[in-house]
Amino acid sequence: MSKAIVTVVGKDTVGIIAKVCTYLAENQVNVEDISQTIVQDYFNMMMIIDTSRSEKPYAEMVTDLDELGDAIGVRIRCQREDIFTRMHRI
Repeated sequence: MSKAIVTVVGKDTVGIIAKVCTYLAENQVNVEDISQTIVQDYFNMMMIIDTSRSEKPYAEMVTDLDELGDAIGVRIRCQREDIFTRMHRI
């Protein structure tokens, strides 16, 4: 299994979750867990995804998500789970 962490942050607007999840589904990426909150009109979402069934190269997926974020007015970051865990371990 190849897991990654996707974070989405920005001004809340209609369709953020739908657009991100549609992209992932179209690329055979499974969402294993999702948490989202809205604080004073700011949207924050964290997803744990499994990319093992996707045929799209990971680096291309990261670029696509970054571009999708630009298009919908949010910041989308995708990091492999092992890197994310090491960066947040203190």
